[in-house]
Order: sequence, then structure tokens, then C-alpha cells
Amino acid sequence: MPLPPPITATPLPYEALLASRALTDVDLVVIHCTELPDLATAREYGERVLYDAGTGNSGHYYIDRDGSILQYVALDRVAHHVRGINPRSIGIELVNRGRFPDWFDSRNQHMSEPYTEAQIAALVRLLQWLPEELPSLQWIAGHEQLDTARMPASDDASVEVPRKLDPGPLFPWQDVLKAIPQQPLPL
Repeated sequence: MPLPPPITATPLPYEALLASRALTDVDLVVIHCTELPDLATAREYGERVLYDAGTGNSGHYYIDRDGSILQYVALDRVAHHVRGINPRSIGIELVNRGRFPDWFDSRNQHMSEPYTEAQIAALVRLLQWLPEELPSLQWIAGHEQLDTARMPASDDASVEVPRKLDPGPLFPWQDVLKAIPQQPLPL
């Protein structure tokens, strides 16, 4: 039985307003990157209230570049991290610039920041432990696999760009999949 990795609980102010769910309802992990410059900015974005219910967008766990893991939302709460999949999934956000600050500029559709070894090691350890808490957990997917919507580019509305690209081409899928019990979600 894997031991839990060191996790710092830092609940979002609206966590209690998020829908509750049974832990047995969760069968999918979605890997994201923050597409923001640092953890502090990711926290600011997570605290923004965007919905009438008084909640916003966030993942359950955030892994900083140094490998530290913070939990913003309890596993028995539904976080808003990917359209249409939230009730059955947990979101893990890796701090990474992604396309920041011009997410939808057609000239900026590449992700050049590699993930750190400490981040990937922390992610693997978290993914190895999560089945202890989530008995139905069996699948893993990237955000870009689940949200394939396209939208007009911010610099040229006649060009469409992907809404989501994370975790992106620099995420080491093969290494992660070799080390964890979850399998790629059949799409």
C-alpha cells in the first residue's frame, strides 16, 4: 500500500459550495498545466468566483515546480476543471507557463517550458497513492484530449486555435504511464 505523498491542504474559500460526491464516483484523473507563470497566480485564478453558485475554476491538486503538492479542493467535492467530466474526475494542475500570457494568439500556440523532474516525481507518487482514496479510479487523460474545442484566435478571428493544449507536448506521458496503475482513457 503506497504511502501518501506530502500534501499541504489549502482549501479554496468556496470549497464548501462545490457539489459533493461519493469517492466511488471518481474513476478518472485529468492532467492539466496551469498556463500561468507561478503558483501564486494559479491560486489567484482559482479563487476567482465565476459562477452564480459562488464558485470558480480550479483543480483538486496543484504541483509546483519544486514538487510540492497543494490540495485546493477535497476529493469528495466536484471541482470545475474540464467541461462535462467534472463529476467523475479529479484535476491535477502542474505549474507551467504553457502559452501564457497570449493563450489564444495564433502565433503563440506552442508550449516550451519543460516539466521539472521534481514535478513529475511528485505527480507519479500522487497517482500511485490516489487509488487508496478513490477505489474506482482507473483512467487518466490530458485536458487537451477531453476539451477539443477550437475558438477564434485573439490576433485573427479568421483563424481557429485549440481552446486547451495542456498538459502539452512536453509532458512525459510514457514515463508517467509506466509508473502508475491508471490507464489512458479510451477515447
